[in-house]
Amino acid sequence: MLRPSYSDVIKALNSDVEPGDEPVVNSRYSIVIAAAKRAKQLVNGAKPLVETDSRKPLSIAIEEMCQGKVKIVADDEKR
Repeated sequence: MLRPSYSDVIKALNSDVEPGDEPVVNSRYSIVIAAAKRAKQLVNGAKPLVETDSRKPLSIAIEEMCQGKVKIVADDEKR
C-alpha cells in the first residue's frame, strides 16, 4: 500500500482551496506528473525542502507535497 495514499496527498494539495472553488488537483495523474517533475529536479541537484530519512527522490517529492512545501499550479498560473 502506498503511504501516504493518493487521497491524503490530494487533500494536502487542495487544503488552501476555498469552499466552492474548483480544487487544484482532482486526479492521481496530476500527482504522478508533479511528483515526477519534482523528483527530476532533486536528481539534478535541487535541495530537498523537507527533512526525511529517505534518500529516494520520488519519496522526497511526495513528502514535500504532503507537507505543503510544493504546490501544483495550472499552466496558466505559472506567470
